[in-house]
Amino acid sequence: MTAAENMTMLEGCSRTFLIGALLLLIVLVLLSLIRAVRGPSVADRIVAINMINTMVTVIIAIMAVILQEGYLMDICLIYAMIGFLAVVVLTKVYTDSRATGKDSKKKDAEKGSGEHA
Repeated sequence: MTAAENMTMLEGCSRTFLIGALLLLIVLVLLSLIRAVRGPSVADRIVAINMINTMVTVIIAIMAVILQEGYLMDICLIYAMIGFLAVVVLTKVYTDSRATGKDSKKKDAEKGSGEHA
């Protein structure tokens, strides 16, 4: 075999590997989507959304390599930043709502004990 034939065979193997990785990631995204819908808690849903974000970022990066398009890497970075901010905002909203719920329960308990005294 010549060097050119070896390089062509190597490119074909790497392309096959990358396509297999894409298929695996798509299956994992679907499984994470099921976890995000089913729950059972809000924290599980947030983690599932974060996993989906990470896997979609990797999918875009692999597509950039397969298609040999540099602009897809820019899209990949922008998507990663937006996804990170979305998870941070969701976490902040979730923790604030839990803290507000605990404060209102504590105030209700204090009111209840004050009425009985």
